[in-house]
Amino acid sequence: MKYRILVLFLALVFLFGLTNAASAQSNYSFQLTNEVVQVFLNKDGTMALDYQLTFVNDPGAHILDAVDLGLPNNNYDMGSIRADVGGKAVDVTSDYQGSGSGVALNLGGYSIFNKATVHAYVGRISRMFYPDSSDQNYASSEFSPTYFGSQYVHGNTNLTVVFHLPPGVQPNEPKYHPAQNWPGDKNPAGGLDSNGRVTYTWNSPNANGATQYTFGASFPKQYIPASAIVTTSIFDILGGMINSLMDYLPFICFAGFFFGVPILSAFSNRKRKLEYITPGISIEGHGIKRGLTAVEAAILMGQSLDKVMTMILFGAVKKGALQVVTKDPLKVELLQPQPADLQTYETEFVQAMVKGDSDRRKDLQTMSINLVKSVKEKMKGFSRKETLDYYKAINEKAWQQINAAGTPEVKSEMFEQALEWTMLDKDYDERARRTFTGPIFMPMWWGRYDPVYRQPSMPQTTSLGMPSTTSAPSGSGGRVSLPGADLAASMVGGVQNFSGKVLGNLNDFTGKVTNVTNPVPVSTSSGGSYHGGGGGCACACACAGCACACAGGGR
Repeated sequence: MKYRILVLFLALVFLFGLTNAASAQSNYSFQLTNEVVQVFLNKDGTMALDYQLTFVNDPGAHILDAVDLGLPNNNYDMGSIRADVGGKAVDVTSDYQGSGSGVALNLGGYSIFNKATVHAYVGRISRMFYPDSSDQNYASSEFSPTYFGSQYVHGNTNLTVVFHLPPGVQPNEPKYHPAQNWPGDKNPAGGLDSNGRVTYTWNSPNANGATQYTFGASFPKQYIPASAIVTTSIFDILGGMINSLMDYLPFICFAGFFFGVPILSAFSNRKRKLEYITPGISIEGHGIKRGLTAVEAAILMGQSLDKVMTMILFGAVKKGALQVVTKDPLKVELLQPQPADLQTYETEFVQAMVKGDSDRRKDLQTMSINLVKSVKEKMKGFSRKETLDYYKAINEKAWQQINAAGTPEVKSEMFEQALEWTMLDKDYDERARRTFTGPIFMPMWWGRYDPVYRQPSMPQTTSLGMPSTTSAPSGSGGRVSLPGADLAASMVGGVQNFSGKVLGNLNDFTGKVTNVTNPVPVSTSSGGSYHGGGGGCACACACAGCACACAGGGR
């Protein structure tokens, strides 16, 4: 009897376990570990969406076998939609079971048991642009990536959203809308994509798949057809509000999967990142700001930062603050005592240059930011245009005086006096080749810059307390002579060394400076009217230009 009771008990436990396992496998439960959303605002007045999402299915949970893909509205081209799992195409059908508008992705043989990356592409959605409420000359568009029911998704999502503005929009024209309900920086990073289109990028590793986030941008409406900008009447507004309320009542707008195609080619960090100083500095004044150094004039002109760094290096070497130990890779040492006439940016530069690569790069970025801010401050109340013309004239006059010199010695002396000002010329290397057709006698300090020409002389003390020799090159009057072409090559080589060996990737280096000194413009407006078009899903936005993608289904 005891044996029969034990067998019956074990049988019941086994059946109970099977029931629980079956129940567990009937529920969806997963993590969305990574999501990248590319939002393309096209010149024909349509929007295209690219998604890349990485899912990790929980052990024992239902396999991810079908996805309801919520779309912003009904105005999409079914033929433009495609999807795949790990590069294997899956069917896209109209068997959408979520709330509002959307399509169904049937994963079939590529259903997710463990982990996979799923992509989807929606090539054409219309009625996505609305008037901007703060500027009648601007169009506005907003978008919310799809989100899932909290009963299905858990954990953090590394979410990246990239807006690609219409072709032709200039970097200083658009305005971003601060991200709504966003755990990261509400202000995006500006840039250009591989096709030269202005981009706004938001990223946060602390997002989650169950929260609605909204992103948007405004731009001059001339870049899309007027017919693509949706104007709403009071009836549209009321209809949209009713549809939104109807969706909220049953709480059925949840748990959808939105997918994307592989990330497009990596962004080319181009013009926007390099514009570290604003084209118009604060409020334009009148008159010329005199007294800027050649380096400060270079900043005002927006010269490449690797060239600016080289100018500072020459200034510091010329004053005896440091000495180049090797040119490739560029290594320097401090000379003691330090000169008393260093500019603030020269002092910060010298202190940065003797540090390790990582700390040096960081300190040089800080120095650059401080230098740009200082130039902006000095320019307050003065005309940028008049000041630029003034320093361009100084540059031209410097070259004219060098060209007018009668002998190589006089030409060399004029060049030494005007060295920093001649470097303001964007075609410096070519102009040096044309100007110095014969030999040029280099200044006595040249050996501190170029170790090849360094000869023993009066010892100085380095920052390490060790004796160090400075330049006293031989030649006419104790000076070394170089062909003009060699001089230009040496100067250009210095710039290249800074770009590749000290600053690392110049675009990345300058971009970090630009994000502080010339951030992308911000708009506090999200548009002017209520978006009542399309799908009546609970994520419908109360703003013009809203293009919210709703959570799809829960299957």
